[in-house]
Amino acid sequence: MEELYPRLTILLLLLARVSAFFVVMPLFSHRTIPPMHRLGFALILSWMMYYTIDVEPFEINGDYILLIIKEAVVGLFIGLIAYIVLSAIQIAGGFIDFQMGFAMANVIDPQTGAQSPLMGQYLYTIALLLLLYLDGHHLILDGIFYSYQFVPIDQVSIGFDNPAAPEFVIKAFAAAFIIAFQIAAPVIATLFLVDVALGIVARTSPQFNIFVIGFPIKITVAFIILIITMGVTFQVIQRLFDLLFVVMRDMMTILGGGFS
Repeated sequence: MEELYPRLTILLLLLARVSAFFVVMPLFSHRTIPPMHRLGFALILSWMMYYTIDVEPFEINGDYILLIIKEAVVGLFIGLIAYIVLSAIQIAGGFIDFQMGFAMANVIDPQTGAQSPLMGQYLYTIALLLLLYLDGHHLILDGIFYSYQFVPIDQVSIGFDNPAAPEFVIKAFAAAFIIAFQIAAPVIATLFLVDVALGIVARTSPQFNIFVIGFPIKITVAFIILIITMGVTFQVIQRLFDLLFVVMRDMMTILGGGFS
């Protein structure tokens, strides 16, 4: 038993990073997953990773408390940057909702409990199912596993002062926004043409109530375009997944002091 206590200090550090990662990481942080299940899964994963970490037990002192805080921060940042990238899908849904007239019809996001665009939630759910189908959740778990190669468990400092960090975050936001626009572009462009056509009809036939007529027309056209372009949308979402894994890797590199 006396030999077990020192080894628990390593397990606790592993649990701090993994559980913090699960708090914000898409799919694993879903509100419908009971917290006890998430904690249990994090504990099991930490226990499995424990046998792959070659490090001496730690003494419980001030430095150890700093290590726990560091591990939690690393897990939060890796999960947060992944969540930000995947939020591009909901941004695309917001663009589409605005053009369709669904901007006022928000739904409750089961992951965050906040209101989100109707089409954004629809596309986000499809993206998560596609992520599962492509075994992307395995790659996400690989990411947190290999994060210890970038940010060792016994490294106290992390690269917040890295000059590459601000540029990296800006580029990640920009890349995610571009992909969001690519997802929404077919519907936005088509609905723009529909608006032009309705405007011409309104000028030539003032007796028509274009607002009443145009609303169902725009909804119907938008859904038709979504169905037609679904294959292309899947390809763009796969590109978003590729960006997700690259961003997670680069974030771990920056936190470990790389790219300076």
